[in-house]
Amino acid sequence: MENLASLPPDRLFELFESGTIDRETLQTLMALQARMLIAEMEEDHLNPAAALMEHLRNLRAAIKLSRRHGQKLVRDTFAALGRESNFPPCVYLWNASHPDVPLHCFFRTKREPVFRVLKLQTDGSLIHVEVEYGVKYPKALHRERITLKRDASWVLRVEARETLAVK
Repeated sequence: MENLASLPPDRLFELFESGTIDRETLQTLMALQARMLIAEMEEDHLNPAAALMEHLRNLRAAIKLSRRHGQKLVRDTFAALGRESNFPPCVYLWNASHPDVPLHCFFRTKREPVFRVLKLQTDGSLIHVEVEYGVKYPKALHRERITLKRDASWVLRVEARETLAVK
């Protein structure tokens, strides 16, 4: 079985409901996730200027994508990426379809591990998104071109993934 600590909360609850993991394991894994969030909040508290700059960069990226493609399409794209099991940023994108969570919360322009959308194009029924994610040091940054397509129930699904060279 894959590393359970790297799974997003929605998948952990699916595993719990299917009986794959027990309640104690679920609570332990959710506590790990909570500790990671608290550590980021403490980091922001210790360096508010850097936190504000990151917030503004993320807000700018979200506004820019929303103006070009619409917030609904961006959220659908992020939600489809969040459902992809072997996509490391799914931990941050798992609740992208929830409209009450601000869109800029899903971007990580400078804070590691980064998650950036470099390009988003729509060609009728296909969506091509180029993303960059990972850590900058020791050069573990990944760049991918992902093709998404709507299925019969009109839900976006990942159709193809292509690894690109990091510039």
